[in-house]
Amino acid sequence: MYEKPYLPVPEQIELLKSRGMEIPDTDKASEYLHRIGYYRLSAYWHPMRVRDGSGAVLDEFCDGTTFKEATDLYTFDGRLRLIMLDALERLEVSLRTDVALTLGEHDPRAHRKAVFLDGRFTTPRANGAPSKHRSWLKKLDDRFLKSKDQFAEHFRAKYPSDDMPIWIAVELLDFGPLSHLIGGMTFKDRTRIGANYGGIPANVLASWVHALSFTRNVCAHHSRLWNKPLINQPSLRGLSGEIEQFLSHINETPGKNTRLCAVASVARYMLRHANPRTEWLNRFTSHILTFPNTPRLDLGAAGFSENWKDCLLWRV
Repeated sequence: MYEKPYLPVPEQIELLKSRGMEIPDTDKASEYLHRIGYYRLSAYWHPMRVRDGSGAVLDEFCDGTTFKEATDLYTFDGRLRLIMLDALERLEVSLRTDVALTLGEHDPRAHRKAVFLDGRFTTPRANGAPSKHRSWLKKLDDRFLKSKDQFAEHFRAKYPSDDMPIWIAVELLDFGPLSHLIGGMTFKDRTRIGANYGGIPANVLASWVHALSFTRNVCAHHSRLWNKPLINQPSLRGLSGEIEQFLSHINETPGKNTRLCAVASVARYMLRHANPRTEWLNRFTSHILTFPNTPRLDLGAAGFSENWKDCLLWRV
């Protein structure tokens, strides 16, 4: 049973002080706690709490921890999400176009026909459940019927008995459904799309797009991003040539693909080909350099090495 009592903001401040957090400006702390909330901010002061010999996190804060450190990190993370969303939006639109051009060349409704897709996507599951493709199509059709977008309403009115061609259907696909469709395309078609982004291998492409989709959801829901573990991690297996050269900084150390640096690196690599004139690289690197300077926070928790700025990907 959850038994922690409700605490008004003044008591929240006193609780933080009793655990060792320095709060010299209580008025400003009260403003943040009223505007943002104790629970949301707690994710940002969590790294500043004491750990015991077993690594368990205790309630007490490390010596010198200030309330401002937590709010500075919160502000840093908010700006980081906006910068990442900019890259993810560009890639989402680019990938939609690639899917439409690739599948549309086979058939206007290739996304609905098993013959043009990977068998693992279209085969019914062993437990008797519908195939992943069938479930995906149902979600697409439900979204089409409920959509208030002008293009969807126009299509429903003019072609009430027909299904949208892929070049219209992709406009209804957020990053999540789009990533599942890309994962369900044939090896040949995924290879073809990967070629548009510097030769990303077919199997690697699917994992990268899933990782980008997960990150997009984190950003869109205003969740903590800077050190969040990636549920969908970008695969680094079998990389060679230019990709291996540009991503060697995350491919050399086991576990490096589990944090922000990995998915940001993937986004940067793909943007080099999808939007080569973008200034996103400069905005991202400049912002990372504003990471709060305190001994209680470590950019390594986001997957960045000490010499990350010297890596080829972040220099060109």
